[in-house]
Amino acid sequence: MITPDEIRKKADRLYIPFLQSLLQAEPFFPRDFTAGRTIPDDFQKLRDAVEQLKKGSKHCVGYGYQVESIRRKTRFDMQSLPSRIIFETETDYLKFVNKESEVADFKKAVARMRNEFPELNIWLSQNPKKVIKHLGKWDNLLRVCLYFQNNPKPHLYLRELPINVHTKFIEQNQGILNELLSAILPDDAINQEENDFEKRFGLRYAEPSVTIRALDQNLQVKYGISTSEMSILISDFERRNLQGYRFIITENLMNFRTLPDLSNSFALWGEGFKVAILKDVELLMHCQIIYWGDLDAQGFQILAKLRSYFYQTISVMMDRETFDTFQESAVPGTLCKVANLSYLTPEEQDLFADLSKQTIRLEQEKIPKDFVICRLNNLTAR
Repeated sequence: MITPDEIRKKADRLYIPFLQSLLQAEPFFPRDFTAGRTIPDDFQKLRDAVEQLKKGSKHCVGYGYQVESIRRKTRFDMQSLPSRIIFETETDYLKFVNKESEVADFKKAVARMRNEFPELNIWLSQNPKKVIKHLGKWDNLLRVCLYFQNNPKPHLYLRELPINVHTKFIEQNQGILNELLSAILPDDAINQEENDFEKRFGLRYAEPSVTIRALDQNLQVKYGISTSEMSILISDFERRNLQGYRFIITENLMNFRTLPDLSNSFALWGEGFKVAILKDVELLMHCQIIYWGDLDAQGFQILAKLRSYFYQTISVMMDRETFDTFQESAVPGTLCKVANLSYLTPEEQDLFADLSKQTIRLEQEKIPKDFVICRLNNLTAR
């Protein structure tokens, strides 16, 4: 026989289907389920179980479930036993699950959304739980939606948007706003290939920057790029007409700053795995790229990543001769769980495997400057 606790669990499981029925304007009550046919094998336990059901019923407390009984023959003779549990009305049900106030707010939010943004009808039918989750926020959420509907792709920073909401509100609610804006905005107001909120909806965002320097005085004059160093936004870097030149990318900042003069060449600080920010820089597809990283597993991982973006990338001082020459300066490295890397030459793959297995590192700043100059001059003279 069902218990009051089991009735509550069943009632709780009905909540989302009930909300969906409200969205679809379909009748949901009366709602009933069986009280179960198994009864206690002790008469006193049976009496207590029936009494507990009745005490929690609408007949006793004024709301909630009703108990429908039938007479059944039992081992204790004929007995009137519960057969079905019934919630007759929405009011009975909501008072029982303590959701009256929540559902009232739900109905108000849905009515407003449908009135102001009929485009959200499909989203609403699929997401009643999200409406509930964000109760208390819908005034602000719909203010944001209205602004973007009237001002698609505003090209402002989030905190510049002239919307009467808390300055961090949009940042803290990007997930739900992404769904809502994707439902109400026309296709041409959304960058469909972008997942980042700012990029997807045409906002300004904190762009990454690259640090470069000219290794050729003529290029310094021509492009106004310092021989010391300068940081520029990726978008500005992309717009510069630097195709056809050589870029030497170093993992280490000091090596970047101390690269020798080289004709037709720029230096670019890769900042380790941050080279990933370069992957969409079209101009680099038309440049010679030389990468110089640490002689360790991670250095070769960065090389492989860079070469996956720019197939023409070659490495310098990342060979076995360089390692053997200066291996007394090697130190313990960082464990690498990757066994094989794509985009490496057979010689690079072989050295990567050895360094990874031994977990050692020869940092690029340990290589003497005269050796660096000789290698770079030999490479760029080809």
